[in-house]
Amino acid sequence: MKIAIIDYGAGNTQSVKYALKRLGCNGVLTSEKEVISSADKIIFPGVGHASSAMNKLKSKGLDLLIPELKQPVLGICLGMQLMCSFSDEGKTDCLKIFDCNVKRFNNSLKVPQIGWNTVFDLRANLFHSIIENEYMYLVHSYYVPIIIDTIAKSNYGINYSSAIKKNNFTGVQFHPEKSGSKGEVILKNFINN
Repeated sequence: MKIAIIDYGAGNTQSVKYALKRLGCNGVLTSEKEVISSADKIIFPGVGHASSAMNKLKSKGLDLLIPELKQPVLGICLGMQLMCSFSDEGKTDCLKIFDCNVKRFNNSLKVPQIGWNTVFDLRANLFHSIIENEYMYLVHSYYVPIIIDTIAKSNYGINYSSAIKKNNFTGVQFHPEKSGSKGEVILKNFINN
């Protein structure tokens, strides 16, 4: 199986690659459109600022490619947020795969939210063998509200989407590659389904 990890200079690509290796899979880190298009599965990671990340995607033509992909795509953290329509971070137009806007946590909350938080209302094969209120690792100041495509929630002052799914696109706000054995289960479920 060919797994492409989209490389656009936005963060945690090596930790994703190592997590795949622990599962016995090789992920190819690439920004080449042909390699991404021909992969069986695609991981779209990201850590950083939405507007600069979108500029990097545009500079490589990936902003046009990603929404057209037909194979399973997993967006992680910023990768999930960039699949939405718009982000309040930098007032940025995003990829418009999911019809929702990414919002900043309320100023009364400490941001970024860093550390372990529970995921609940689990509603997809991605969470096969994961129990309700399992802990996952998160680092973020912005969030996706609850939408029709929400398949898991977390709470930080409010309930928000910790995972979303639409057609072949799945996004997780948490970092499965940093969430220990349970995160590895999530990655395995994505690879095997």
